[in-house]
Amino acid sequence: LIIFSCSESDSSVNQDNQSNTNFYALTVGNSWVYKNYRYNPATQTYDDTGVIDSISIVGIQDFSGESYFKFRRLTTGNEEGITFCNPNGEHFEFLREVEGNLINEVGSIKFTNSNNEERLLQENQWGNIYEMLVEGNTTINVEAGEFECINSERYAKNSGGEQLDGLDRFYYASGFGLIYDTSSFVSNPTPSIVRRLDSYEVQ
Repeated sequence: LIIFSCSESDSSVNQDNQSNTNFYALTVGNSWVYKNYRYNPATQTYDDTGVIDSISIVGIQDFSGESYFKFRRLTTGNEEGITFCNPNGEHFEFLREVEGNLINEVGSIKFTNSNNEERLLQENQWGNIYEMLVEGNTTINVEAGEFECINSERYAKNSGGEQLDGLDRFYYASGFGLIYDTSSFVSNPTPSIVRRLDSYEVQ
């Protein structure tokens, strides 16, 4: 959970390029289907888990006078309760875009395309979790196609300030939203689960 908002300073040129676009594809009716893949140490490849996240924007809801897009996620195929995969069932999330930041109804930032500063996400006794937008673009190929993406990196630092091995990445493409992300244990440099965009319908 994000518990720290980034500052308003802007150290990236991305904002100028993306301010006039619907970067996060926030339009009622848009939908995305993601498949989850689990790392297989024996083959050093990722196997399809059968877990599917079907996400759609189903409406708009107001909180404190601001309008948020209502995202519905339906997860199927996780009867095993696979770690880092969403549990089966329906889940709702409320999001809007503010100056390049994708935020929820309590003001927590889910992703930013305009701020390259390190953001504190979570504080723990053993250490803290941070996220930072990486400069530059990356071409990502998934089942849904090829996308030019920007990405953030999420990582943990121990109580001494040393960065731990685990590193997660979140790739977004302008006009399409989330394309690809990873989930890792803080002590393992290899992601346990990768989630890839399988199909989409955006207006």
